[in-house]
Amino acid sequence: MKRCRSLGFELHYCTKVCVMQLAAMATRRDFQRPSAVSLGRDAEARALAFLEQQGLTLIEKNFRCRAGEIDLIMRDAQTLVFIEVRSRKDRRFGGAAASVGPVKQQRLWRTAAFYLLRYRKPPACRFDLVAIESEDLRWMKNIRLSAS
Repeated sequence: MKRCRSLGFELHYCTKVCVMQLAAMATRRDFQRPSAVSLGRDAEARALAFLEQQGLTLIEKNFRCRAGEIDLIMRDAQTLVFIEVRSRKDRRFGGAAASVGPVKQQRLWRTAAFYLLRYRKPPACRFDLVAIESEDLRWMKNIRLSAS
């Protein structure tokens, strides 16, 4: 038996080899857990595909300005639609829809106002939310934001 100084206890040789193999596996790219950014991108891609099936047309993805970011800007007939996409593994802490708090709502409102500055006469617009929880996708149209 060899004493492992860093762990502070004795390891059998086969256990030491297994620990080394696990450490090597954990550093492999395909073994690592996906990052929050990649999970967010996947959720946005899923939401975009769903919304296009519903007849909306993509105008812009991930519009950013100083005020914040809007995930998707789409057109539904003559209406401009600002869409926030939220994804959660489960509903344990209120779910995806509940994660859009007052601060995020204010950022969405300000970002949309900045985006609308490019129009001489702004079109009719609305805010939608796509909430993804595990495999469940919910599209909430015309959500009310607190603009204060």
